[in-house]
Formats: sequence, C-alpha cells, structure tokens
Amino acid sequence: MDRLEGKVALISGGTGGQGSTEVKLFCQEGAKVVFGDLDDEKGKSLEKEVRNSGGEATYVHLDVTSESDWQNTVSETIELYGKLNILINNAGVLLTKRLEETTEEDWDFVQSVNSKGVFLGAKSVISSMKDSGGGSIVNISSIAGLVGRPWSAYVASKGAVRLLTKSIAVQYGPNGIRCNSVHPGIVSDNSMGELTLSQFPFSEDQLLDDTPLKRFAVSEDIAMGVLYLSSDESSYVTGTELVIDGGIYAK
Repeated sequence: MDRLEGKVALISGGTGGQGSTEVKLFCQEGAKVVFGDLDDEKGKSLEKEVRNSGGEATYVHLDVTSESDWQNTVSETIELYGKLNILINNAGVLLTKRLEETTEEDWDFVQSVNSKGVFLGAKSVISSMKDSGGGSIVNISSIAGLVGRPWSAYVASKGAVRLLTKSIAVQYGPNGIRCNSVHPGIVSDNSMGELTLSQFPFSEDQLLDDTPLKRFAVSEDIAMGVLYLSSDESSYVTGTELVIDGGIYAK
C-alpha cells in the first residue's frame, strides 16, 4: 500500500471512470493527488469520498485544451505540496466516425482534447519535475494509436500521443523525467467520458471475438498498469508502450 509513498501526482480526466479509479488507487498507495476535470460537482464529490476514506486528494477545474488552466493547476499543486512527481494525461474523447463522415469541427475537437491536451499537460509540468529531481509522465493512448481502425480522427490523435511520448522521453531523460504511453483495448465500465460499448460500430460479440482473453477490461486493469509506470518499480522504463488490451494487438 505504499508504492507511491511521498509522491505528488496530477491526474487529468479525474472524474471519469478510469480517472476516478486512478485517483483512488494512487491515494491508497500513498500519493497526494491533485486531479482535474470539467464536472465540478463530480470532482468535489470524489474529493470528499477520498478524504473520508483517509486519502489526500484535491479537485481543480481543468480544461485540458487551455494552457492557462494547466498552468494554474500546476501552480496550485506546487503551492499545496511543494513538488510534482507524476502526471497522468488521462483526459480524452472518442469519436468513431469514418473519414468521410468526419467534419472539420469533429477533427479539431478530437485533436484538441486528445493530442493538444497531452502536449499542454506535459509542457506544463516539465519545469516542476526538473525542480523535483525528475518524475514520471504517463500518457493514455489506445490500441488505436498502434494499429489502424476506421475512426480517423481518434486514431490520428492517439497515434500522435504515442510518438509525442517518445519525443518527451528522449528530450527529458537526462533530467530524470520518464515518459511512457498506455494503450488500452476495450474498457467496458468507463473511459473517455464514460465510454460504453454502444459507442463502437460493432456488436459486443464481435468485439469479444477479437479479444483473445474473451473479456473486456475494467478500469482497474488499466489503472494497475498506470500505477506501475508511475512508481519507482519502472525506474528504467521510458519511451515505451504498455499495451493492456486482452491480446488484441498480438493478433
């Protein structure tokens, strides 16, 4: 229960299913957590729930497409805890439209949240992580960031996250800052904005047939991988992809 003891973590998209699981897990493992999202009511409720259970979590309003929001969030984190060790770029949106159906507005929105949001988050924490002697950045991508899927805007945004991750790892490794990406498969109970299976243009049986483990992930499956990459157990791991997809990518 102390894998993150003494560490301070910042998590975006913290009120969603996967994000809230990460917030609770990180607090259970000893971290002090600042988490951001757009739903202030849910955020304050989660903050209260965690604090009532003995954890230390603080909610802040965070639009990941806003550089000033990121700057304010990082400043508040440093003001509260004096340092920043971990960033989880968790916020994201899913769009399953094919190329011909995707509007310019669709494209810009998905890129803004999924790739620009990760860029701004990472950019905002580099200086503080240098001051803290290093840190770990974990960017949530997707198996759609590794292989082609017929969801053009989403695939492009998640592919951008994968290579931005490697670029950050190469640039800031000498500063003790690690950066890795996580690539979930189908998460049945949550994910980007409470993802449900109905958002996919395939039946549940078709999706299961494509999954060697014959079940969908739950948020804890993904959060445990994120925890590993955030902890010192992965101190020599940077610039790589952790695929958590039940075996889909292996086919």
